[in-house]
Amino acid sequence: MSAPVLRVRDLRVEFDTREGVVPVIDGLSFDLAPSQALGLVGESGCGKSMTALAIMGLVPSPPGRIAEGSIEYAGEDLVTAGDQRMRDIRGNEISMIFQEPMTSLNPVYTVGEQIAEVLRTHQGLSRAAAWAHAVELIDAVRIPLPDRRAGEYPHQLSGGMRQRIMIAIALACRPKLLIADEPTTALDVTVQAQIFDLLEGLRARTGTALILITHDMGVVAEVAERVVVMYAGRKAEEGPTSALLGHPSHPYTQGLIASVPHVVDEVPREREALTEIPGIVPALAEFGKDRCLFAPRCGSADEACLRARPPEAPWGEGQGVACWHPGPAGSGSR
Repeated sequence: MSAPVLRVRDLRVEFDTREGVVPVIDGLSFDLAPSQALGLVGESGCGKSMTALAIMGLVPSPPGRIAEGSIEYAGEDLVTAGDQRMRDIRGNEISMIFQEPMTSLNPVYTVGEQIAEVLRTHQGLSRAAAWAHAVELIDAVRIPLPDRRAGEYPHQLSGGMRQRIMIAIALACRPKLLIADEPTTALDVTVQAQIFDLLEGLRARTGTALILITHDMGVVAEVAERVVVMYAGRKAEEGPTSALLGHPSHPYTQGLIASVPHVVDEVPREREALTEIPGIVPALAEFGKDRCLFAPRCGSADEACLRARPPEAPWGEGQGVACWHPGPAGSGSR
């Protein structure tokens, strides 16, 4: 197999808070192969977006910092890379699509100018060449009348069009790695499907590796080839998408999957009862505690779960799980 385009090892991101130093990312490790799509899933506050910011070198400092671990991109550790090197990489070799395009796009510049700026900065194109390529990119993300749209401002575009512009900016320099952080937030279902189809098509043509950050297990099933499930800053489970969704071994993963609605026997009015994960995500002050942080919400928890943090261990078909009692839903045994 080819070497991973991204290798994250024992990543720990700490923040200074009123309660003291808190690890918002705690010992996270995963690999991403070239052209692979990896889903990073979990509830809000579990550390998904902070993982992306750490990869991009955008952890706000102060109060945050990368305290331990490495983030190797194409063999280079980004944790020790200088500011100038990270500016060269961001937007050129590694790009990111943020959650809300209206806050990411500059309201006083046309969308064409914003795409062209990336091309001039990283590719050294002339103004004319950058503008022409910007129009081509707008066309590539399936926005009609690209010549006209290039001269419009973000507020003149719909939410779906603005998100497509963000994708055009992110892919302008044909990056080796694209991070999409909840790229369809606040978009209707039809536009969401179009955005994911667009990302899949562009990834297939360019060979760009993708990290898809989401809380939607249905989206993961459609897009990702491999999944990392996070909880309270830690990795709960990882594995190939089909194996992990078909045979989840961590109670948290099982709860996430069980909470996704689906139709029984294709009869719209007859649905399985939805389940919920009891309790709430632990407070930030609990992050980093030497125990299973999911234990207060888990029906299989015992004294072992409250005494020590479970190590990640191999499980199933290429899966890894950090749980003292992994196994099929309701098994309660290792």
